[in-house]
Amino acid sequence: MNIPEGQASVDRPVFMVEPWCVREPELRVDRLQQSESVFTLSNGHVGLRGNLDEGEPHGLPGTYLNSFYEQRPLPHAETAYGYPESGQTVINVTNGKVIRLLVDDEPFDVRYGRVHHHERVLDMRAGTLTRNVEWTSPAGRRVKIGSVRLVSLTQRAIAAICYDVEPVDEAVRIVVQSELVANEALPGGGKDPRSSAILDSPLVSEEHVANGKKVLLLHCTRESDLRMAAGMSHDVEGPESMTVDTESSPDVGRLTVATRIEPGQRLRIVKYIAYGWSSQRSRPALHDQVVGALAGARQTGWEGLLAEQRAYLDEFWQGADVEVDGDAEIQQAVRFGLFHVLQAGARAERRMIPAKGLTGPGYDGHTFWDTETFVLPVLTYTLPGAAADVLAWRHMILPLARERARQLGLRGATFPWRTIRGHECSGYWPAGTAAFHINADIADAVVRYVDVTQDAEFEREIGLEILVETARLWRSLGHHDVGGVFRIDGVTGPDEYSAIADNNVYTNLMARRNLQEAAETAMRHPDIAERLGVDAEEAASWRDAAAAMLIPYDQRLGVHPQSEGFTNHARWDFAATDPGHYPLLLNYPYFDLYRKQVVKQADLVLALHLCGQAFTDEQKARDFAYYEALTVRDSSLSAQTQAVIAAEVGQLELAHDYLGETALMDLHDLNRNTGDGLHLASMAGAWNGLVAGFGGMRAGGGRLRFAPRLPGGISRLTFRMRYRGSLVRVTVTAESARYELLDGPGVKLWHHGEPFTLGEEPVELPIEPVTAHPPPTQPAGRAPMPRRLDPHGHHTRRRGR
Repeated sequence: MNIPEGQASVDRPVFMVEPWCVREPELRVDRLQQSESVFTLSNGHVGLRGNLDEGEPHGLPGTYLNSFYEQRPLPHAETAYGYPESGQTVINVTNGKVIRLLVDDEPFDVRYGRVHHHERVLDMRAGTLTRNVEWTSPAGRRVKIGSVRLVSLTQRAIAAICYDVEPVDEAVRIVVQSELVANEALPGGGKDPRSSAILDSPLVSEEHVANGKKVLLLHCTRESDLRMAAGMSHDVEGPESMTVDTESSPDVGRLTVATRIEPGQRLRIVKYIAYGWSSQRSRPALHDQVVGALAGARQTGWEGLLAEQRAYLDEFWQGADVEVDGDAEIQQAVRFGLFHVLQAGARAERRMIPAKGLTGPGYDGHTFWDTETFVLPVLTYTLPGAAADVLAWRHMILPLARERARQLGLRGATFPWRTIRGHECSGYWPAGTAAFHINADIADAVVRYVDVTQDAEFEREIGLEILVETARLWRSLGHHDVGGVFRIDGVTGPDEYSAIADNNVYTNLMARRNLQEAAETAMRHPDIAERLGVDAEEAASWRDAAAAMLIPYDQRLGVHPQSEGFTNHARWDFAATDPGHYPLLLNYPYFDLYRKQVVKQADLVLALHLCGQAFTDEQKARDFAYYEALTVRDSSLSAQTQAVIAAEVGQLELAHDYLGETALMDLHDLNRNTGDGLHLASMAGAWNGLVAGFGGMRAGGGRLRFAPRLPGGISRLTFRMRYRGSLVRVTVTAESARYELLDGPGVKLWHHGEPFTLGEEPVELPIEPVTAHPPPTQPAGRAPMPRRLDPHGHHTRRRGR
């Protein structure tokens, strides 16, 4: 039965722990907004939040189209040259999920009458959200209601819902209203800067049509001049006495079915929903596109859509599944994360992947560096075509990035810190414009994709130009000092509690790689390089800058400072910080944070992961321990990186703790903001923590390397990944690692530094023991929750920060 709002403990589990499903065994009205995010279905083009079919109650209604936004003014307390003047905000588009039910004139609403049973299940193999309800109306009429929802991974424009109603013990009069609703009223936004702007009625009606069992609504945005169309069509099965009517108005389209159902009878409605949008296509063209998509979906039929969805996912899981023995929560979470990463990128098709995917309006629907650094590695090794599409989108917005560089007095291209369409939308330049590392992050994703796929056509047509323009940026942003050292001053690294610093180690190392790779790639494709204006002198200047790049090191402490002079700052007084004052950015001025040794998220430690060959093993251990004592993890991006490096330096139990934090960020709502949308980078972090952490996977330059080790709480880890046309399965236990070639040609691999060739026969090798330094300490009250077992053999649940 449903739990009245305010009466449920936030720490009681919302979801059951199962290997292939996320099951909500009872309706928690107090946690609706979280479950709506968790139960989102998407394909990268359209995203449907997991709102109840009848639309109410809701936490946050949401239907989103990738890159469909409204423009709004971006106010600044003080104006200055180079500040962006307008922002872009994802909007809640026409809602096609709504199916209202009246039972003998009583609206089905879980807040009234009696709910005997309510269960929702996200099935990650079927790609569906199923809901089963048994409800007695205030007038005493008892009915069973079932719905199955999908967003098609094979038919990009299509979502569909199968909705069933049947009486339990006596005949009832049933009315079902299937709707399209535009300009829904939304709850007001809070003061959290991670939330989104709320725009009132952003859609203007251009056309509405009702015909037979089909309805279409077409709208355009008021300011951004984007046009969208939404349509629905229906198959209806029920008693012969049914009446069916359709109607439309500017913001509402409705199909109404009325009938009387006897016990043993059922009313079934299959609702097909189609979406399209464009900044250029005409209203008739979008109209026809949606009509055509609906026709294709109806021709496939409900059972056909289910079969297509299952076949698509079967193929995906064959090449991407991760199996974990010993930690059931992590097993569920890593598949949950992979499923949502897949949903974000499967059919994005040369559009961005936002930080929240299409699961909510958090961060205004913007994309950041998170995508290239944390999400694309997962897609590159499991669904590489989706990674290529995102990088192709970055290539498409290069003209805007060049224009932004010119505005800043720089050469090459400056990609926006946050954006939807390619324009800079960050109103706070120290954490936006100054975070130039995003350009190297994008270049790194290009290099990784080409290394994994050997896609020469992509490298020539897309990759090289991105590498060239970002290399030009670094060459103009940095300079050789009087000693010949190449410096990059006045930038912000990944840690947003430090800003406008000189020679951030992560930024400089990533820029060095960017410069080197641009020069080498230009040499491989001299014709394309010549077309881009790259000559031998320019390429030589990139190599010179890379060779002379300053990488600060504190000889006194024997660690790398996060940036030049960082280790000379006063340390933050963690002991005197109220635990309720995290995250610090909501309770302390940036001025105070910027001048102290306090780290929001992994920065230098991220360099240990992504640029690991620049550090010795001893340096990694010392650097990791030093920054553990300073890192408060006020960013959900941090825990996965700390998990990876903790595993590498032998702190395996700590790595397991951090893995739990990143993997369970949304299933346990650790930051209490899952309701604004899922943390997609944390979703990817479950895979990164297991594969790069406990699997010890590193790749680059044609070398796929593993150094696997497991913590005590995981007895077996199996993962699959694609590399250069081969599909490899790795199974790790405490004693050994077994490598198997599932598909493709033989491949050369490395195991704890030793090369071997994997062919038709599996190879099993022993795990090398590791001697770890003493466990590092974290700031007071900021240690991750341990993954210890309760008396029943289950991991203790974590409390949010």
